Amino acid sequence: MLRCAAFLIAFLHSNLIVQASHDHEYDPTNPGRHERRAEMQVTLAVPTVFTPTVTVPKSSSPSLDVSPQIPSAGPAYDTIFSFPQERTSVFQKVSGGLSSSMGYACPSKMLVMAYYPDWIGSDFPPNKIDFSRFDWIDFAFAVPNSDFDLKWDEPKNASALLKELVLVAHTQGAKAKLSIGGWTGSKHFSTAVATEKSRKKFAKNILATYLEFELDGIDIDWEYPGKGGGSGNHVSSDDATNFLLFLKHLRTILPPTARISAAVETTTFVDSGGAPMQDLREFASVLDWILLMDYDVWGSSSRPGPNAPLHDACNNSSQPDASAVAGFNAWTSANFPACKIVLGLPSYGYISSSTAEHLRTRSRSTRIQRESSSIAVISEGGDTQIQFRDLVRQGALIRSSGSDQNSTAAFVANAGFERRWDSCSDTPYLRSTTSKQVITYDDPESIGLKAAFAKQVGMLGVNLFDVHGDTDKWDLTDSARKSIGLL
Repeated sequence: MLRCAAFLIAFLHSNLIVQASHDHEYDPTNPGRHERRAEMQVTLAVPTVFTPTVTVPKSSSPSLDVSPQIPSAGPAYDTIFSFPQERTSVFQKVSGGLSSSMGYACPSKMLVMAYYPDWIGSDFPPNKIDFSRFDWIDFAFAVPNSDFDLKWDEPKNASALLKELVLVAHTQGAKAKLSIGGWTGSKHFSTAVATEKSRKKFAKNILATYLEFELDGIDIDWEYPGKGGGSGNHVSSDDATNFLLFLKHLRTILPPTARISAAVETTTFVDSGGAPMQDLREFASVLDWILLMDYDVWGSSSRPGPNAPLHDACNNSSQPDASAVAGFNAWTSANFPACKIVLGLPSYGYISSSTAEHLRTRSRSTRIQRESSSIAVISEGGDTQIQFRDLVRQGALIRSSGSDQNSTAAFVANAGFERRWDSCSDTPYLRSTTSKQVITYDDPESIGLKAAFAKQVGMLGVNLFDVHGDTDKWDLTDSARKSIGLL
């Protein structure tokens, strides 16, 4: 049974899943395998804007035979989840209409992209990517150092891996960008853009790398201008101003065909006083697009919340500005055109314990731990992050018998887990009373809904973090492609 297709273009506030008004308990010392994490203390109030609601065509919705439902808190989970009694029907409208271009020429075809982190090279070489499904691949990460040059996140094999990725991508008609920064790679951005001399040196080094590897673009993943971000990051109140000056210079020295993107929070850049910037037209003039990082909203916690909420349908989130809808509203309200926004989609989730703030310590080499017909899902990276492919491989999710090659695959819970649906954020989660685990994640259904939203509001496309988190059958990617009309 398909979920209701009534879709909100934007809402008064953006929703986060199950946590109602509880304070969030979070471990800031564990950034996760992809090395980025959203800030937990957010003060921006999403601007109130107005526009009509939109109905997503039935053909745009994922073909699923799993009937989502608003769960009731079971006895073992009363301390974890607090579910609202009913959803509100307050719709918010998007300023400028569905395809707000603000004077820019918007492409007619949406783009599908994915990140390729350097640490997956040994398990997932570039030739395993089906480039027919992707327009762009972002290689992550190059990291700025104190000399404003670039080093590699994984220095042993990164250079050869990037060359291989670019070669295979170009051979199959796709394009490749280099992503610079990341959660643990943003320490030196502030000083690199602080002066005219440093900006020119930094840009010159980026150009050299661009030319050496025959790239098609550069992605700046600064987390975050004017804010603390990761531990040890240099921060200045002039970061946003200096960042803009740097981007303008970088634009002048890169080839005219080069694309420049920036990975950003769901909240806008902040000005010298720390307030959200209200006019981002100058950034839009030098950036080809931004990637809205709608993930890592909540990580592993004794009170789990959604990793990547679509919206705040219940108007009860403790982080109302951290969702796809809220991010879209914030950036477009600050005069950043919709068709220069790409929605980030996660291919991973988080494992939480129902009785403790942290999961039990397990060996990285350990696989499935069985107890009767139940399992305890584990992270392959030794942390609390779990890829969608590993949920399937470890048996917590299995493909529905009704799935076939002509429809978007549906996955049902298995091995002691129960799949539930949080209608406040429109994301699924798994729960097991045996293993005492809650897993917040995204699957083809929730990915398809986010992609459908991106299409309805006129975004440029979607970008999966990361390509290796999908299944070998490309279930997440194909759900997104179907929702935006490419299947």
